[in-house]
Amino acid sequence: MNLQDTFFNWLQMHIVSEARPSDEAAKETLDFFAMILHEDHGVSQIELVDEADPMKIHISYEREGIKSKQSFDREAAEKLLDDINANPIYNNQ
Repeated sequence: MNLQDTFFNWLQMHIVSEARPSDEAAKETLDFFAMILHEDHGVSQIELVDEADPMKIHISYEREGIKSKQSFDREAAEKLLDDINANPIYNNQ
């Protein structure tokens, strides 16, 4: 999985995990993508950056000793949570 896709998947699961703290599957999946970022791509210190941007979500991270940022479309990143919330099967945590 390429770095961009892994970041996006991590971000989606981070959003879901934050919104659904008792969802163990979401937490495990978030941890899985964090492991891929670390082991396969050498990424560390990944975190969301609060830039109050209504259109984008920003991530800061370190890779090979270099600090960087990555931005993602907010609507696309929040779509997984929206889909989960729209499905009644998943609303009985």
